[in-house]
Amino acid sequence: MTQMNLFSEASFIQVPPCSERIVNIACVPQRSPFRYPGGKTWLVPRIRQWISSLPTKPRKFVEPFAGGGIVGLTAAFEELASHVTMVELDQRVAAVWKTILTGDAVWLAERIRHFDLTRETVDAELSKKPETDEELAFQTILCNRINHGGILAPGSGVLNHGENGKGIRSRWYPDTLARRILNISSVKERIGFVQGDGLAILQNHASRKDAVFFIDPPYTAAGKKAGRRLYTHSELDHEALFALCEKLQGDFLMTYDNAEGVRQLADRHGFDTYAIAMKNTHHAKMTELLIGRNLNWIR
Repeated sequence: MTQMNLFSEASFIQVPPCSERIVNIACVPQRSPFRYPGGKTWLVPRIRQWISSLPTKPRKFVEPFAGGGIVGLTAAFEELASHVTMVELDQRVAAVWKTILTGDAVWLAERIRHFDLTRETVDAELSKKPETDEELAFQTILCNRINHGGILAPGSGVLNHGENGKGIRSRWYPDTLARRILNISSVKERIGFVQGDGLAILQNHASRKDAVFFIDPPYTAAGKKAGRRLYTHSELDHEALFALCEKLQGDFLMTYDNAEGVRQLADRHGFDTYAIAMKNTHHAKMTELLIGRNLNWIR
């Protein structure tokens, strides 16, 4: 298989190219334990392209709205930066990352591997009040895997028929999930996790010229309301985010809905935009908007 170097350093991991106009995510390593609405697995080849266009390897890669974390994980596994900082506000999602990166990842992996998933055992488990981050992490992964679309927001529904009539078991792959968790734990020295406000973290790192920022807010601008259905935290001051991005000394890449209001917002702040083809979770062709200072690296 043909491989490419992102930088000249021999220590960098080589990754296979993806040539499809709409990325076939089968060519992207599946590293996250989450099924996540708005996940960015399809964008990973573009992230590699972006980082490889920079004059030097970043010392810091910051993902202020980590969610399922596929981009930050890619940066860590493939050493696209010396260190990765992942940030997440949601308590349940944060419990997963804290458990994997600073807690008992082995316990979580084994709990998943040996859990006999039925509707009865799920109901019994979710009726418990978690007393540790590890217990909350397990419940979070469980909900993420049995709910429609992996949605964790209040009111999300549980799978009934699922894939091939398997019901709530249709997205439950215990050995795969356990392996992903242990793999992430094996590179935890490259990843720092912060449970908190992504905007505050951006502000704290704004003066760093050796940092880059991947910004994928799970909130909807330009009047769309989907974020309220998909995410527990669905409010964001978009003007404040764009104004903060103007102050970042390091390079950044944002992703947003391809909506006229977003394009106008980017234009007011002097940012480039590029509509990129992708497929949503229902395999419908769509476009999403990439936003940055200079997108001439896209080809």
